[in-house]
Amino acid sequence: SPQDDIEIIDTELALADLATADRVHDRIRRIANVGDKEARATVAILDRVRAGLDAGRPVRALDLAPHEQAAVSECHFLTAKPVMYIANVAEDGFEGNPMLDEVRAIAAREGAAVAPVCNKIEAEIAELDAGDIQEFLDDLGLNEPGLNRVIRTGYDLLGLMSFFTAGPKEARAWTIARGTTAPGAAGVIHTDFERGFIRAEIVAFDDYIAFDGEGGARDAGRWRLEGKDYEMQDGDVAHFRFNV
Repeated sequence: SPQDDIEIIDTELALADLATADRVHDRIRRIANVGDKEARATVAILDRVRAGLDAGRPVRALDLAPHEQAAVSECHFLTAKPVMYIANVAEDGFEGNPMLDEVRAIAAREGAAVAPVCNKIEAEIAELDAGDIQEFLDDLGLNEPGLNRVIRTGYDLLGLMSFFTAGPKEARAWTIARGTTAPGAAGVIHTDFERGFIRAEIVAFDDYIAFDGEGGARDAGRWRLEGKDYEMQDGDVAHFRFNV
């Protein structure tokens, strides 16, 4: 069952983390024993982590404060990482599937994400020409390929999003954290863009498509100028003005 499979993997990850915690604990404790206050605090956090792992709780479920997470960041605990379950289902298994419902229930309890996919469908999509994919999905009553769903779910889980730059020769997607301002997004392209940021010319993705590019969006009044405090939105098409 999905529950059994998940428990097996969780146990293996927890055992690996416990071994790491024990190893680091022994090293830090020797430093703490000579009176280092920071080391003593880290030992206390590791004691809490070890107790949680012994009780079957992943590190991500221990509600460590940011400073506590930073104190044990060198451990790179596997069970501290966000989790996404990719559930392989039959072609008709996206709805009314007890096993998928079980995975979703487990994920809900853990604060994890679920992305159902059908490997058989994905294999067939991989063999199709790009122009035939949407018709194939429509016939199956699906909105998108499973790979798209996995990518989007992963982005949401990690707090990421994309913005686009588009020119005569190429269009490109750039990955940024949600909440990134326009200068920060510009810096992903090149640090000079952030350092000398002046303004951003922004068109929402849907408007860019609906009005056939930047020129049409500008004519329709959907093109706008944004300053350094602008928080980028998922799918923004951006052109950055800068001077260094």
